[in-house]
Amino acid sequence: MFVKICGITNEQDALLAVALGADALGFVFAPSPRQISPALARDIAKRLPPEIITVGVFRNELPTRVVEVVNEARLNGAQLHGQESEAMTAEVAAHCRFVIKAVVAGSPEAARADGFAADAVLVDGLHPGSGVAYDWELLRDLPTNIRVMLSGGLTPDNVAAGISQVRPWGVDVSSGVEKSPGLKDAVKMRHFITNARDAVLG
Repeated sequence: MFVKICGITNEQDALLAVALGADALGFVFAPSPRQISPALARDIAKRLPPEIITVGVFRNELPTRVVEVVNEARLNGAQLHGQESEAMTAEVAAHCRFVIKAVVAGSPEAARADGFAADAVLVDGLHPGSGVAYDWELLRDLPTNIRVMLSGGLTPDNVAAGISQVRPWGVDVSSGVEKSPGLKDAVKMRHFITNARDAVLG
């Protein structure tokens, strides 16, 4: 089970997430309480083990700007969390090693998510970053030939149920493992990662 901890804003949280077993970390460059600068993301990323996937999160940004910031921060890839088209996603994918395209559960974009040139498709609710869960039944309409990342309102308490119902390739969490916006909670992160991995074994 691929586990991504998103909304990383400081080195301590990043190193802790990695130590607890996270596969990927997300740095938010879109407007958000968790937004950080490319320079800070770069400082954090250079202290991480090379196998950790580092992803910049963008919303409705020009592909050229996305690639520019990913390179500036020296990250592995980009997460496009807006209304980016298939062409825009493909342009980013041509210059980034790893691309995640976010879609809203139950939307037309979700139904044709296999048209995006992305390494994984992240399915979120209508209000990303709100910590509000949605009906996972909406994921039944997704194409079956894509890597699905379950996101939106996940917590240590419900991630196992989500994995059991949806059978995703990966999970993504931000506010569900925080003590306050932008600051992670060590106990919540540990329980989230453990519960996600145990759900697969179960």
